[in-house]
Amino acid sequence: MSRILDQRILLLVVSFSASLQSTKVLSEWKKCGDLECEKAMSRVQAITDYLGPDCRYLNFKTGEEIIVYSKLSRENENLWTGSKGKDFGYFPRDAVKVEEVLIGEEVEVLTKETDFLCLNGDKYTFE
Repeated sequence: MSRILDQRILLLVVSFSASLQSTKVLSEWKKCGDLECEKAMSRVQAITDYLGPDCRYLNFKTGEEIIVYSKLSRENENLWTGSKGKDFGYFPRDAVKVEEVLIGEEVEVLTKETDFLCLNGDKYTFE
């Protein structure tokens, strides 16, 4: 009986840590084209295929065009945020090349917890 209880507790701990990882704040700061991060910053083209580790990331193939809306800054400058069609998410900046800069100046703002949640359809998905 205690062995089954131990296995259930272990499963609960593993499940909880996977949940924390999928909602983990990737950076406290980000750079945007405006204070609301609604203005497109640049147009980039994928130079490699990319498959992200979870639903917060944008998957793409070499040659696809992506519109960039924000760039994480300070502790994690490698991740940018953008969209490709209806898909939106994070991707590594070294997987793309900048084709066109659409803003004159970047502004740095604090991130929000909701910046790091998966968005599927019209509702947030908490894993």
